Amino acid sequence: MPPSTIKTSWRSRLLSAFGLAALAFGLWSFVGASSNMPQAGESDHEMARRALREGKVLPLRTVLAQVERDFQGQVLEVELDREDGVFVYEIKLLRQDGQLMKLEVDAASGRVIKAKQKGGH
Repeated sequence: MPPSTIKTSWRSRLLSAFGLAALAFGLWSFVGASSNMPQAGESDHEMARRALREGKVLPLRTVLAQVERDFQGQVLEVELDREDGVFVYEIKLLRQDGQLMKLEVDAASGRVIKAKQKGGH
């Protein structure tokens, strides 16, 4: 293991694995929409699934690979929201230097819209 890699306990790795699994399931059931507006009786999950199916948002796996490569950290949390009719992935990331970073990523293009960094040692 390279010296720059953060060592994590088995407990935090397990929690991370469960968190990502829950996130993947939640996003899978949440992502996919024909317009950004919900149809009558359509839940947020159904609308998001439709957006993914119609190519209006990138798959979470694609976005996470890009974020982890560009920001070199561990993803802690992801949400898919709509802001002003635009889908946005909100991602919390723990960087290798201990900094917590919050990113807003355009879900259609994968472009980082906003990045805030907090804390660390």
